[in-house]
Amino acid sequence: MAVEITRLENGVHVITDAMPHLQTVALGTWVRAGARDERPDQNGIAHMLEHMAFKGTTRRDAMQIAKEIEATGGEINASTAMETTAYYARVLKDDWKLALDILADILIDPVFDESELAREQDVILQEIAAANDTPDDLVFDLAQLAAYPEHPLGRSILGTAERVAAYAVSDIAGYRDSHYTGERVVVSAAGNIDHNAMVEETRTRLATLKLGNGNSWKAPEFTGGPQLVERPLDQTHIILSFPGVAYSDDNIMTQQVLAGVLGGGMSSRLFQEVREKRGLCYSVFAFASSYADGGNISVYAATAPDKAAELVDVTSDVILSLLDDINDDEVDRTKAQIKASLIMSLESASSRCDRIARQFFAYGEVPDVAHFVAKIDEVSADDLKTLAARLFKHPRPALAAVGDLSGLATYEQMAARFA
Repeated sequence: MAVEITRLENGVHVITDAMPHLQTVALGTWVRAGARDERPDQNGIAHMLEHMAFKGTTRRDAMQIAKEIEATGGEINASTAMETTAYYARVLKDDWKLALDILADILIDPVFDESELAREQDVILQEIAAANDTPDDLVFDLAQLAAYPEHPLGRSILGTAERVAAYAVSDIAGYRDSHYTGERVVVSAAGNIDHNAMVEETRTRLATLKLGNGNSWKAPEFTGGPQLVERPLDQTHIILSFPGVAYSDDNIMTQQVLAGVLGGGMSSRLFQEVREKRGLCYSVFAFASSYADGGNISVYAATAPDKAAELVDVTSDVILSLLDDINDDEVDRTKAQIKASLIMSLESASSRCDRIARQFFAYGEVPDVAHFVAKIDEVSADDLKTLAARLFKHPRPALAAVGDLSGLATYEQMAARFA
C-alpha cells in the first residue's frame, strides 16, 4: 500500500492510500469518539450527534447536503461505533474536494436546530423500536450488556427511548465540543488521490478544529452472566460470549484464527457439527470483537425452542474441544480464508479508506498488509489451544437469549461446563 500520513498543526491526521488506476475516491472524517465516551446519562448521544450532523450547517441545509453530493453521482453516509464515529463519502476522482468540503462542513459547523432535533428524535425512536422488534439485533445488545453490565461497552449504541427523547440541543453541542477535537480526528482517503493536495485542502477546511485532550477510557472488565428476554417467537436466538483480547494484544491474530476455526465458515467446527451433522439451526457462526483495552469472542445461533438446550450443549462441547484437539489442516484452511479476505479487501477503495483510519487509531501507524499476513502465518495449533484455554475456561460466560426460553437449561448449568 502506498500509504502516506501527515499530522496537521491542530492534531488532525491526514492519511491517504493512492490507487491511481481508479476513477473514484473514497474518503472520510473519522473521530475517535463513540458510545464508549458517553456517561450513563448520555447513552445514545454519540449516535444522535451523527444523525444531527446531516441536518444542516451554516452553509447548507439538510437538502443541500444530499443534493450536492448526489448531483455528482456520489454517496455519503455515517456510522457510530463504540470507539469511533465516521462520516464518509465515495465520489468520482474529480469531485473529492466537494466531498471533503461537505464532510468538513458537517464535522465542524453543524447547526443543531430545535425543530430538526425533534424530527430526528422521532426517527431514532423508530430505529430503536425496530431493533427491539428484531430478535437477531436485540440479542447482540443483550450479549454486550451481559458481558459488560457496569461499563459503557455494555450499553446500546442507539441508547434508550427515554434518553433519546429527552436530549436538548445543548446536550448534543456539549458532547460534540468535548469530544470532536483535533487529535481525535483522522481524515482518510483511498483511490485516485494526491496526498499533498489532500493535506492542503484538509488544513484549510478543518483549520478551526482545536487541539484538545485524548480519550480517558476506563478499562472494561468482562463480568458475564445471563440476559434473557422472553418473546413468543418461532426461534430462540442465542449468543454465548467469553472474554477476548484487545486489538493491541500480541494474540489478536491468534484470536481471529481461533474464531475462524470455531465458526468462521462452512468448514468450521460449529457449522459442521451444529448444522450439517445435527440440523439444529440454519445459521451459526463465531466472531471476535476487540477494543482498545479488551474484547470478547462469541457464538451466535438460532433454533427452535425445543432444540435450544441441545444447541447450547453441543455448542459448548465444540468450544471446549478446542482446548485439546486442533489439527493443522483446519488451522491452515482458516488462515488461508483470513488472508484471502484481507487481500481481497484491498481491491476496494472504500475498504482501504476504512482500514487505514481504523488501523491508525489502533496502532498509531498503518502497517503494510504483509505485516498482518506474516502475523497470521505465525499462528500455530498450539497457539490456538493455549489461547482457547485462556479465554474459554471462564466461570461466568455471557449468555444472551431472545425468544421462547422454556426449553433452555439454566444459566448455572451452562456456566458449570466452563468453570
